[in-house]
Amino acid sequence: MKRFIVIVIDSFGVGEMADTKNLRPEDIGANTAGRLIRFDKDIKLPGLEKLGLMNVLGFETDNMHFSRNAIYARSNLKHYGADTFYGHQEIMGTNPIRPEVMRFNDHIDEVEKDLNDHGYRTRRFGDKGHQVLFVNEMMGIGDNIETDPGQAINVTASFDLTNFDEVKKVGKIVRKHYKVPRIIAFGGKGVKFQDIVNAIKVNGDFVGIDAPMSGVYNDGYLVQHIGYGIDTSVQLPHILPDQGVHVYLYGKVADIVDNPNGTMFYGVDTTMLLNQLYEDLKANKEGFYCLNVQETDLAGHAENPKRYIEKLHETDIYLEKIMAILKEDDIMVVMADHGNDPFIGHSHHTREKVPLLVYCNNGVVGSFKERETMADVAATVAEYFKTKTQFGTSFLKEIKKEV
Repeated sequence: MKRFIVIVIDSFGVGEMADTKNLRPEDIGANTAGRLIRFDKDIKLPGLEKLGLMNVLGFETDNMHFSRNAIYARSNLKHYGADTFYGHQEIMGTNPIRPEVMRFNDHIDEVEKDLNDHGYRTRRFGDKGHQVLFVNEMMGIGDNIETDPGQAINVTASFDLTNFDEVKKVGKIVRKHYKVPRIIAFGGKGVKFQDIVNAIKVNGDFVGIDAPMSGVYNDGYLVQHIGYGIDTSVQLPHILPDQGVHVYLYGKVADIVDNPNGTMFYGVDTTMLLNQLYEDLKANKEGFYCLNVQETDLAGHAENPKRYIEKLHETDIYLEKIMAILKEDDIMVVMADHGNDPFIGHSHHTREKVPLLVYCNNGVVGSFKERETMADVAATVAEYFKTKTQFGTSFLKEIKKEV
């Protein structure tokens, strides 16, 4: 009986990538983890310290030191930019296709015709070139104005007026016309059509519906992220069940990764999700477990380092608890999916390398080779469970003796 656990501390990057100066010059100098630790001179995170965080960062403080027993490395991002959705697809074994930056209004005419051909009624709000498209007076389509411009298009709906299946159908129609990373189809209860209309917001060349303002997050929120160039059939949640391995996903990873035969735990609260993982590990002797700590990312977007550190402390408590109950054959990898440096001067993700902090018995102590893609994590999980992924190179033999 074996278990492999991946805990993604969302946005906990460890320094800018080599291509940052060309791809994202606004991220030059980013180092989310390093800057947070230097910011709080009293910070003490014994779990992350034991796992080798300071070894990865390459410096010590009065309270945070190098670990003599750590197994650690860094990984680059293969996907273009610094995106949670694409980051997790990569972690699950996808070779990301480079998307494009596009405005919703670039193809609004094609989308409207396609929707009309499928029997939907549509009408537009806004000035030409800055229009939101509404469907059956129940949902609105426009640019996502909460992430990097041109990276996502939202379908925002009231579940008092329609259902989630219908929203996903519209999302799939929209998906055909854009090469942006994500079409995000979602909605909530207790929302009137006028609430969605009133939340229209223009951000430069982009126009969309301000999701928090519309109220869709407040009650009964459901979401599906429809990615560009994503073949879910090659990802871990699809290939591991063929080996008899059950897949458990927690938090945001459950929102954005397809897991048709596994167990999903939705939510945002850090302690609640980590406690659920901890209880599941006590109750189950096998399986693949992946959890996303989203609240660190939310603190990064808010440019709130104190809040970020609070969530690191919550996470660290459970890292220690989980390490204490892991068995002889278990492996745990603690990592990130990108950065979100709250000191960089903007509120978006930062293109950073991520830590790979490994905990296992009979491990090869020290650093192992820096990875070119986070898909190497999926390849390692797959080899551990005696199968293979189509993309990525396993580092199992680099971290564990007698594999």
